[in-house]
Amino acid sequence: MNERADYIPAAILAAPPDELTGEDADACDAVTIPIELGGLRLDQALAKLFPQHSRSRLQGWLRDGLIRVDGASPDARRKVCGGESVEIDAPPPPEITAQLPEDIPLDVVFEDEHLLVIDKPAGLVVHPGSGNWSGTLLNALLHHDPALAGVPRAGIVHRLDKETSGLMVVAKTLVAQTELVRQLQARTVKRHYLALAQGEVRAGGTVDAPIGRHPTQRTRMAVVGNGRPAVTHYLITARYRRATLLECRLETGRTHQIRVHMAHIGHPLVGDPVYGLRRSGDARLDGFARQALHAFRLGLVHPHSGEAMQWEVPMADDFAALLEALEDEKQ
Repeated sequence: MNERADYIPAAILAAPPDELTGEDADACDAVTIPIELGGLRLDQALAKLFPQHSRSRLQGWLRDGLIRVDGASPDARRKVCGGESVEIDAPPPPEITAQLPEDIPLDVVFEDEHLLVIDKPAGLVVHPGSGNWSGTLLNALLHHDPALAGVPRAGIVHRLDKETSGLMVVAKTLVAQTELVRQLQARTVKRHYLALAQGEVRAGGTVDAPIGRHPTQRTRMAVVGNGRPAVTHYLITARYRRATLLECRLETGRTHQIRVHMAHIGHPLVGDPVYGLRRSGDARLDGFARQALHAFRLGLVHPHSGEAMQWEVPMADDFAALLEALEDEKQ
């Protein structure tokens, strides 16, 4: 029996999910090509034997020597007779690796037996998904506290975009997670952000505009009439010649909410690659490598003690360096 952690037995790859129970799921690491598939090319026979995998994927595994037939690594074009033994030393599907712990450093701001509050760096994806099946906050959380494997989504109750830095809260128990979700739904969790918006924002205000999927560009969000309610409050913190530093407070928590709302009122965030494509004419602003958005304050009611709690963290280093570079033109 192959005991490698990243080895998926051929029997498991071939068997329907409802057959993978008890000891049988681990009992064998090879399958036999049925006689009725005799005469087919090997890649054609494998495609019928493992229908959950594309033929191109199987051909790639053959080229890489990950599939052995009767102990050898054959050519995809060879004909099979039926009765051959097939072993696949394939990497696990991404849905499995997505749930594995990874030693990724976390900046822990607060932790007790119920809650974990972290300062997420820009560049860290929160939850695994297409294109990001590993190296995420979820993987880091499972390494930090293996018990989080028993809490849905490793205790994650809200997200920050990959390139947004700042505070996030994670529930360490099911009870805490349920309570935090209730607070989010009741809009009592206080989430404050610093955002550097392009142009001159004349005064603070509120954007109350529903957000939903963009009608033609499905990877973007937009203000749309049939979207979900979304409310962002903002006030001016500092003015620069071509940008305005805002403090934004979320009343709701829609995907890309601040980014979409600021673009909607004509002041997209500096560095935003999706909603802020306008050039400012200032190389310092135009060269900023991500959306200038940082979650600096988080407030909530502790799910166990009932105590009102609040945390603040300094601005991320790259954001602080940008503002320092603009200091000479601060108004």
